[in-house]
Formats: sequence, C-alpha cells, structure tokens
Amino acid sequence: MSLRFMSMFLRPSHLTSLTARYASEQKKVVVYDIFANVAKKDRNTYLEMIKIFEGKDIRRRGHVEFIYAALRNMEEFGVNKDLEVYKSLLEVLPKGRFIPTNIFQADFFHYPKQQQCATDLLEQMEDNGVMPDFEMEDILLNIFGRRGIPLRKYWRMMYWMPKFRNLSPWRLPHKLPKDSLELAKLAIERISSIDNNMKTTIFQTKEIEASLDKTWIVSAQCPTQMSLIETELKLRTNKNNNCEPLVVKGAYSVYLRNQCISYFTLMGPVRPKDVPYVDPDDITKINAPGLFGNSTLPAVKKSVHEQDDGTVLAICATGTSSRDSLLSWIRLLEKNGNPALGQLPVIFTLIAPSSELVNIETQPATK
Repeated sequence: MSLRFMSMFLRPSHLTSLTARYASEQKKVVVYDIFANVAKKDRNTYLEMIKIFEGKDIRRRGHVEFIYAALRNMEEFGVNKDLEVYKSLLEVLPKGRFIPTNIFQADFFHYPKQQQCATDLLEQMEDNGVMPDFEMEDILLNIFGRRGIPLRKYWRMMYWMPKFRNLSPWRLPHKLPKDSLELAKLAIERISSIDNNMKTTIFQTKEIEASLDKTWIVSAQCPTQMSLIETELKLRTNKNNNCEPLVVKGAYSVYLRNQCISYFTLMGPVRPKDVPYVDPDDITKINAPGLFGNSTLPAVKKSVHEQDDGTVLAICATGTSSRDSLLSWIRLLEKNGNPALGQLPVIFTLIAPSSELVNIETQPATK
C-alpha cells in the first residue's frame, strides 16, 4: 500500500509520524560492497569471495552487480592481469539461460544487461593487455550462445591481440621489475637501440666526492658519440667558430607499459650541412677520372646521432632526476673516456630539481 493512498484515511498527526518513519527507513538502504571491507587483499582471497558468492544462492541473484564490483576492485587485489580470475568471473553467470532461441532474440540484444556486463569484462581484459584463450570461448558459448555479442567481442580480440602482442621490437618481460634501477636500464636500452654499438653503464654518484645526491645513474654512449665530443673540442680551437655550449636537456618521459621513466640527453650544436651523400656503388652516373672527368671523393654520411635540432652525445636516467645528479653524470662521463668534456662549457635546462636539495655550504655553522 502506497503512502499516498494511506494519507486519504489517516489524520495529519498520524501522517506526519508515518512520513518520518518512512524517510528513516529509506535512509537505511545502502549499497554494500563486499570487496571494500576485506583485510587481506590478494589473489586467493579474491577467488575465495567468488566461490562464496556462487555457493550462497543457487539462482545467483545480483550476479551482474557482483561482477561489476569485482571488476572495480581487481587492481587493489593485484589480479587485473590474471586470466584465470577473469574466467572465474565469467563462470558466475548462469549457463544456458541467456542463449537466444529465435532470430528476433538474437537480433534485438537478448538479455542486454548480462551481455553488456560480459562485454565490459572483455573490454577490461583488453585494456590490461590480457589475451583470452580457447577455454574462454567455450565459457561464452555456453552462456550466450553463438549469436551473443560477447562472443563476437571475443573473436575480434583473438584476431587483433596476437597481431599486436609481438609487433614491438622492444620486448619486455611479462612482469616488469619493481626496482627503479632495473626499469631505468630497460628504458635506456630501448632508447639507445638505434645504434648497435651503444654501451650502457651504471654509475654511482658517490664516486664524485663533491656530489650531494648519493644515487645511481644509468648512462648510454657509443664510440661514435665520444668521437663527436672530441671533434667538437677541435672545432672550438678555430677562432671563427661560434662557441655554442653543450646542453643537458630534459626531463623527457618514456613509458614501459604503465611505468613512466624520466631521462635526459646531452646535446651538442647542429652540425653544418655537408655535400649530399652519394652512394659509391651507384653506377648510373660514372665519371671517368683524370682529364675526362672530376675525381672527387664521396661525402661522408652523417651518423644517426646528428639530428636537425642538435647532436645527441649521451643519454642517461638518474635515481633522483636532480641537478646535482646530472652534474655528477657529466663528471663521470669525463672520467670514463670523455676528457674533452672538462674543456667544454655545459649548461642545464632543468628548471628545478625534482627533490629538495640542500646546499651544505649555505648552512649556518652548528656546534
């Protein structure tokens, strides 16, 4: 019996008390999230809660709301990239009930709430880079039939995801390391893979006595870049040459899946444009040497490090990304095969350090 119908037969005082009671009962209705009040959040607890829900009710009422709540809390439990957990969530849906029996049900989105829930589950798998297997096809076939929308989504995923999974030439491990040093090594190796002669070195700033930040530095440099630094010093001996300093630029960002790493580059000035490179094996235009033609040597091809906006002389990633760690990086490069850096001016474009640094010399004397 509705409150409006009862108001026709009640006094105003009774109606006021009934309205207040009805409002208080409405406030007691809240949505209870079963995953929010769990003390230990891990994979075993997550799977155990799925089993408890399956055995609680034979009809499995509220299975759609349970799956959505489970999808929202997957990252907290650390199971957002686990294929077995996604299959366990699909097993919550009842089998055979949502299969269309005629062409009209198949064309008009039979049981739309359940089909949209399963499609969202597959969408979350795709966002997290989890590729389904053939067992998941059998699960979807038993739940929604061959004409279900989730099964079509599964077929599209099985077509495209294997193509993109091995497309990148920079392979990453299945589980990224949690150590920032190991992540920095993977990032610097990915950036420096353009030259096969690049050598990655790990420095410690404690090798420099004047350094304030005691951290690590992952640096990459090749012999070609070392020779470019020596060439830059020789060019500065010419009085007619403009003395442009070397510049430490950054911080730039590179992503390893969902992990972001900051790196810096040591840039030199732009090289003057040379004569266009001519392939010495090209026989389309042959000039006879001596009196019958010009005998000129072909131009030297630029290295891959000489770009239009400058010359890349070295790259690095530090543990603190601070000015002091970058200064220690330049000094360590000078000690390890680049003595010309001690005679070249270097400026830094880093506006402010990412961490709070305190200059020891500016501190007042204490007893």
